[in-house]
Amino acid sequence: MNVEGFAADGYEEVYRVFQQLVDSGLETGAGLSVWREGREVVRLNAGWADAGRSRPWRDDTLVMPYSLSKSFVTLAALVAVREGALALDDPIAEYWKEYGVRGKERTTLRQVLTHQAGQPRFPAEAANLDLLDDAGLRVSLAQAAPEYVPGTSLGEHALTYGHLVDGILRAAAGTTLGAMFNDVVRPALDLDAWFGIPDQELDRVADLEYAHPDWPQQLHAAPWLAIPDGALDTGRTNSRAWRQAVFGAVNMHTTASAMAAFFSHLTSEDGPVRQLLGPQLHTELLTSQVTDYDEVFGTRITWTLGFVRDKGKIAKGGIGGSAAWWSLRHHHACAYLTRQLDDHSRAARIAAALGDDLAVVGED
Repeated sequence: MNVEGFAADGYEEVYRVFQQLVDSGLETGAGLSVWREGREVVRLNAGWADAGRSRPWRDDTLVMPYSLSKSFVTLAALVAVREGALALDDPIAEYWKEYGVRGKERTTLRQVLTHQAGQPRFPAEAANLDLLDDAGLRVSLAQAAPEYVPGTSLGEHALTYGHLVDGILRAAAGTTLGAMFNDVVRPALDLDAWFGIPDQELDRVADLEYAHPDWPQQLHAAPWLAIPDGALDTGRTNSRAWRQAVFGAVNMHTTASAMAAFFSHLTSEDGPVRQLLGPQLHTELLTSQVTDYDEVFGTRITWTLGFVRDKGKIAKGGIGGSAAWWSLRHHHACAYLTRQLDDHSRAARIAAALGDDLAVVGED
């Protein structure tokens, strides 16, 4: 498979590592983008966008990066906060009345956005619901008891994050997660990214595939992804119905260039994210909110409102190997988006070529 695209002077090692991933068979379809000082300095594409190996991966190929989607769910929620529809530290139940039961009466939006709401997975009662039963899954969360007292423990809300925010937005702001993202967040940030892909964009979407047949069973996070059935089933996630639905925790579809461009502006004081949220909420977005052992990641981690942060980076990854980050040390942004579902070792090798450490970005 040929690697197409460009790498500016000084980024030869990034190109070499990407080519090695392709030549070794570790990668069958991926996009890589690096931005620095307001311009794209690396844009590489390789492999195929489809399982039949008939569509080459292109600059504009869309792929689902799983939990990288969550960062944009956060932005949709924070837009509603800026508009005055709700507040970060008010009980959700003040708006979503049905939610305030069984120990969730004081749960706040901040606890949801920092994965401390005690609902890291859908309850057992949701096991018989279809993956795309949006309303049924929201109701299951509203009716369920949390797994721990909200605010007392930490675990990434692996599949529930988007449904929780969607329920809050419906109750507090009279809108949906999909509408807030596609009508407000996406155009404000000029993102080539979608929750619920329109018909005219479907031919750009890459098919997901397993790197190994038993990949889903090898995951540390598997117990948090089991209900409802199908989130790791490529038969479902490659379907038109899934691509055109909104499953906020995982099914945004986007390009590597779009994600790297977004992260390149993430911390900027005159950038589009700050303009969208305002100075106070922009600061909240990037500030470390909680550091603790995250049971879903299986390690100690620091969460901001929607991102993972350490001394070297602000980042978010998704199960399967996709990741994007802003390097606090080197002041560049990178996104590596793949359709071959495996661990994050490929993105970690790209990061190392850039002088970055990609430890703890997604749920391997």
